[in-house]
Amino acid sequence: MRILLVVASLSGNTRELGRHIRARCQTAGHSVYWQEVDDLRSVETLAADEADLVLLGSWTDNAGRTPAEMKAWVAGIAERGQRPRQLAVFGTGETQWGQEYYCGAVHRLTRYFNSGYPPLEIEQMPHGARDAAAIDAWTDAVLAHYWSNHDADHRRHHA
Repeated sequence: MRILLVVASLSGNTRELGRHIRARCQTAGHSVYWQEVDDLRSVETLAADEADLVLLGSWTDNAGRTPAEMKAWVAGIAERGQRPRQLAVFGTGETQWGQEYYCGAVHRLTRYFNSGYPPLEIEQMPHGARDAAAIDAWTDAVLAHYWSNHDADHRRHHA
């Protein structure tokens, strides 16, 4: 499977989370194309509508908002008519700013893309065995969900 992993990271927390997810996907035998939305030198590695699965990772800006660079990436794929086939969202946040704002970007992006995948929320920098287990479990669940959706789509179109 071809996975496009897109990351917006301010302090490095979401980038680190994305790296863990990328490694888990690669270990499972998938091709992962990495893109950082805040790197202006970054070239699109794989178009969002050419990926089998898009994994979208973002930090959360003030008052639970999606950061400008992630909004720009989303607007860019919309302008190019690229609609991801399947998309899951992960991200980092800080409960110290209020539970109502915690991982707000993750929630907003999940709603915007009408994603049927469960979101992954990690407090600040992923660390320790507990976070690692949660990240691995989420990644495995997303991959399994993809295959169940893919098989259902395949049966529908070829029945």
